[in-house]
Amino acid sequence: MSFITDLRFAVRSLSRVKGLSLTVIVTLALGIGANAAMFSIVRGVLLRPLANRDEDRLIYIRQSAKGIGADNAAFSVPELQDLKDRVTTVSAFGDFSAIGFTMVGLGEPRVVRAGVVGGSYFDVMGLHPVLGRLLDARDDGPKAAGAAVLTYRFWTTTLGGDRSVIGKEVRLGERPATIVGVLEPSVPYPSETEIIANVVTSPHHLSATMVTGRVHRMTELFGRLAPGATLEGARAELRTVHSAMVKAHPESYTAKADFRIDAVRLRDQITSSARTVLWVLLAASALIFVIACSNVANLILARSVRREGELAIRASLGASTAALRRTLLAESLMLCGAGAILGVLLARPMVSLLARYAARFSVRALDLSVDASLLWVGVALALAAAVLLAFVPRLPSTSAGNGPGLSNGSVRITAGTNRRLRLFAVTQIAASFVLLAGAGMLLTALLALQSARTGFDMHNVLAVNVPVMSYGRTPDQITGFYKEAMRRIAALPGVDRVAVGTVVPWRDAGAFGPGFQFTVEGYSKVNGEEDPRARFRTISPGFFESIGVPIIGGRDFTEADRRDADPVVIVSQSVAQRMFPNQDAVNRRLMWTDPVMQFIDVSTKPRRIVGIAADVDDENVVPGPALAVYHPFEQEIGGGRLFVHARMDPYALVQPVTRIIRELSADQPVERAATLADVRAEVLAPDRLNTLVFGGFATVALVIAVVGVAGVLAFSVSARTREFGIRLAIGSAPHHLLTRVLGEGAVIAGSGIVAGAIGGFLLAAAVRAWIQDVHVPGALPIVGAAAVLVAAAIVASLMPAARASRIDVIRALRSE
Repeated sequence: MSFITDLRFAVRSLSRVKGLSLTVIVTLALGIGANAAMFSIVRGVLLRPLANRDEDRLIYIRQSAKGIGADNAAFSVPELQDLKDRVTTVSAFGDFSAIGFTMVGLGEPRVVRAGVVGGSYFDVMGLHPVLGRLLDARDDGPKAAGAAVLTYRFWTTTLGGDRSVIGKEVRLGERPATIVGVLEPSVPYPSETEIIANVVTSPHHLSATMVTGRVHRMTELFGRLAPGATLEGARAELRTVHSAMVKAHPESYTAKADFRIDAVRLRDQITSSARTVLWVLLAASALIFVIACSNVANLILARSVRREGELAIRASLGASTAALRRTLLAESLMLCGAGAILGVLLARPMVSLLARYAARFSVRALDLSVDASLLWVGVALALAAAVLLAFVPRLPSTSAGNGPGLSNGSVRITAGTNRRLRLFAVTQIAASFVLLAGAGMLLTALLALQSARTGFDMHNVLAVNVPVMSYGRTPDQITGFYKEAMRRIAALPGVDRVAVGTVVPWRDAGAFGPGFQFTVEGYSKVNGEEDPRARFRTISPGFFESIGVPIIGGRDFTEADRRDADPVVIVSQSVAQRMFPNQDAVNRRLMWTDPVMQFIDVSTKPRRIVGIAADVDDENVVPGPALAVYHPFEQEIGGGRLFVHARMDPYALVQPVTRIIRELSADQPVERAATLADVRAEVLAPDRLNTLVFGGFATVALVIAVVGVAGVLAFSVSARTREFGIRLAIGSAPHHLLTRVLGEGAVIAGSGIVAGAIGGFLLAAAVRAWIQDVHVPGALPIVGAAAVLVAAAIVASLMPAARASRIDVIRALRSE
């Protein structure tokens, strides 16, 4: 009952200082809300159990070849078979090949992101249907009927949850397939697929080259640990078996490529791309909580100084230290409880906003919703803050009685109280410095990415996905389709040039892996050197002119470079310089030597180099040297991407281009039209979001810290009124007092910056042991953050400093 009485007293006491109470509640709400929201995101993406049955036994197996830049080289069918035959710690394997299908039969023709899987895949993954059935052993083999399962998100968002879709027949590329089921909501990995089909739907997967080619790697591999097996045991056995494979087939595993195998739990693999950014943002929100608590602690400490008379009187009347501390705890609980309630209310929209942000890094964030964890986090943070704030003020001794000056309303700051006030202010500055430096680092990186020269005409080129439709068409018909489409589009008003290419820069990065090995006539390799690798591209005549890339040697492709003509290629400047230093590359012969070429039906016969194009890096946002070989699209079937160079708003051409394509082929998808500038902006979106979110946290921290510094100095000035009056009375100039208070603000800022720099480096070093992607900001972000904080501290000091310089001497001397 006594604590209830304390709570009632706290309500009355706080109602007399409404401004301070509101400031404390709002400040705590920001800190609690940010942390509750970020914890909900971290829990939903990194900690929430997967839908998969016995997820702790589910592993992802990865083969890498970092020597050729392949962090994930995938697996070939012979490799899969070797692992299945020899590994005993994995009870079952599930294979998955990401592929794009042109789907016809469910509304508009569209390209769907698909997975081609064996019959064991869904059983290994431990997933269930919400409608119909999933693929199983009856769907295996070349004689099985085509069958496909829809993912839950595709079924609900694109098809509106239409239950009648089960049993419908669609065409996937060249093959028919029946929709047999809808998958339960689950994490789509290794790619965000829309349908999952059996192997028979992909003729390529049934081909002899796919089945027998050890270097034809395009399959991801999952496994389920055998009963009693551990991840470490499975990893060791996989490495042993893989080492034996490498020794038995040295022609398929070159020493330079450095092929290796590893296994991780599926949950860890799924969250790997999001883990770093989410933990860093959670740490940022924790810093905001520290700043908020430090700010509030200053306010409470300042109020306790003003209440020392009241507390001393209560102590002299017999109130014990425990009773006084309980009174302060009651007030803290009232403030922190109100802050927690407001913080949880603020956190709900923050979760929605942050979930859309986190979805850039993990598909798990797509289905996040606010749950009870948000409330519990708010309660826990409120209790922690309440206990902290209750023990911040110094209590008068019960034997001290009514000390001098405590009953007459004067304000005096003891040395201990002053140190604590400044310590909390320095803490705010230090935490703000860490956040500002981090935000500055992200901003610097983003500006460098955005300002990098690409070599493309960014704003006037419209890229449109028009995938190759091989169903019922010969190679000549496919070529004819693109040529007629280009002819009609070129005749549209506002169109300068039209061309066909293989990839949209940056958007299709990695579509062809790390490149293919090649050589040229007359090139001599150093002992042990492997053939270099280059990007394989297929383009139409006029492609380089359409995207603004100059031909710097030889000629462009022409209509004469047909299928029955002399095989020719154009190489990038880097290829010419690498293979023919100080020589002319034109009219030399180039040959593809990569063994993969036999599996994708590309000839390895010599091709004459007829031109040299300027380097353009269509893989990396920050361009580097690009080894690329371009083929005329009539000699090597490719295409799939239209590039329209316009002298008007490119987006005004989307509708007429779509109409022309559909007139030529009603089943032809026309998708993802965007200028190259917007494609690049889309690729940069995660970096931009990182900067915005982290910058938002840093801004909130800066505002709270500035208010904290201003509050400390304002209270210091009010408590030193008599001192300043005496200084003025004995001849000190007002501007000296102004400079003195401004200097105190700068000292607080400087101390905070030093503490923040030391703490930030130590924190980064500690975190780097767990998260390797954490980087320390460079000199520019650090100097910029320091300058911002010093400037902000001086601005925050101006009002208290001006007040000190305008103190009335007579009133100051009479104040005590």
